[in-house]
Amino acid sequence: MKLVSWNVNGLRACVEKGFINIFKELDADIFCVQETKMQEGQLDLELPGYYQYFNYAEKKGYSGTAVFCRKAPLKAWNGMGIEEHDKEGRVITLEFEDFYFVTVYTPNSQNELKRLDYRMEWEEVFLNYLKELEKKKSVIFAGDLNVAHQEIDLKNPKTNRRNAGFTDEERAAFGKLLESGFIDTFRYFYPHKEGIYSWWSYRFRAREKNAGWRIDYFMASECLKERLKDAAIHTEITGSDHCPVELELLD
Repeated sequence: MKLVSWNVNGLRACVEKGFINIFKELDADIFCVQETKMQEGQLDLELPGYYQYFNYAEKKGYSGTAVFCRKAPLKAWNGMGIEEHDKEGRVITLEFEDFYFVTVYTPNSQNELKRLDYRMEWEEVFLNYLKELEKKKSVIFAGDLNVAHQEIDLKNPKTNRRNAGFTDEERAAFGKLLESGFIDTFRYFYPHKEGIYSWWSYRFRAREKNAGWRIDYFMASECLKERLKDAAIHTEITGSDHCPVELELLD
């Protein structure tokens, strides 16, 4: 089973840059996207053979997530059931026979860390949500988590130390995910691999210089360890300031 996640930075714009062809080439069983930046009815996406699920932000042209899957889930729903955290279209959950699949677009702490306090609230609520799901069956969650966990996960750790996405607080929150039993699947397979990133700023020719950050993840419950086959980050794929990340599971 192949799973793919991609922050498309505007799904309509990404479609203009070849999304459909990339989608077909990656040939995933479950394909989730973040930062769709659209409202219902703004895009008619032709993806034959796939069920489509969208969660739109109340604010137009902002945030938003979607999941496309070959097999119909037993159940699908948006949000975490907490109104103050469910207005920005950041979470979709699909229940399958043997696991829950969650896509997430974690809030960015923004310039001058003006949203860091909210981000820390979100982290606690989201982890609690995942652990409640895990009481019933295993969980795989994927998306733009807006954090580089370790210095190996970004090109310039020293100069970014207190910037959004690499604060001590955000990194500690990611550490709690690991401590609670979730596996960072890319690091599970490639613990020491350097220079592999999933996001590059549009400024300063960052992608050309590979001055990037690894902030897009596939995370899995510890009990799924035996089913993990491989993980990949498709740095060769353009169309967004992020690239797709992938997890392969044994059936």
